[in-house]
Amino acid sequence: MKDKFYAYIQQLQDTITAKLEEVDGKATFQEDIWKRPEGGGGRTRVIENGAVFEKGGVNISGVHGELPDSMKAYFKVNEGNFFACGLSLVLHPKNPMVPTVHANWRYFELYDEQGEVVDQWFGGGQDLTPYYLFDEDAVHFHQVCKTACDKHQPTFYDTYKKRCDEYFWNTHRNEARGLGGLFFDYCKATSEMNMQQWYDFVTEVGNSFLSCYIPIVIKRKDLDYTKEQRDWQEIRRGRYVEFNLVHDKGTLFGLKTNGRIESILMSLPPHVQWRYDHQPEKGSEEERLLHILKAPKAWV
Repeated sequence: MKDKFYAYIQQLQDTITAKLEEVDGKATFQEDIWKRPEGGGGRTRVIENGAVFEKGGVNISGVHGELPDSMKAYFKVNEGNFFACGLSLVLHPKNPMVPTVHANWRYFELYDEQGEVVDQWFGGGQDLTPYYLFDEDAVHFHQVCKTACDKHQPTFYDTYKKRCDEYFWNTHRNEARGLGGLFFDYCKATSEMNMQQWYDFVTEVGNSFLSCYIPIVIKRKDLDYTKEQRDWQEIRRGRYVEFNLVHDKGTLFGLKTNGRIESILMSLPPHVQWRYDHQPEKGSEEERLLHILKAPKAWV
């Protein structure tokens, strides 16, 4: 399973980066192959200063070795080795009318002292973070997510949409990071779903990503915007940074397992603002976005 899923994310990385380069039309991805001293490594691809994408990363990694003490405590085990692989992407567009997007699909194995697999699971998801809210874009993103889920289990979309709303919640701000999407974790074999069926589901979601996001980018990338709208984008990016550094499990896992810092922090945008007690104008589009972020809604 681990070999099959790692091969899948390698292919998916190629597919996604090729399409993003085509849409950008100017910048290309810089590739960086790296090794982890404790075992494994990855392939980082970063795009910067493009016509459409100000900064973005589409990274894959496959790491293994002994669990660090912090992760042994987290998983409540005394001994054990692990294998983890996944694809993680974040795209920060230049135009504030185009939303930021994040996605991740991953697989994890835990081993006993004899090297036997004692636990295994999938996780992942994809979510949208706009700066200006076009309702039809939110509906489109969620509808593609729902269609992917419905092919496997009719309850998946509602369940994982709710978990996404709960997970990407900036507790210290009492607001959502964005408009959500899907979030699933610890997807283990049960009487209803074996690991092959989980693989089929996770790869279905991974394959749906470009259909979720690219139509929105094409529709919004050439819209006009003002300096004030760009400022708002950078202020909201600050909230994105706060979530990633304070709450995000993937970031914390990478830091605690001696992950590659440049790859872990590639999710951070290049230009951000923190303004003291910034409040949008009453009745503005900026205020409307904040109202939605205070109480996640059903889009489909």
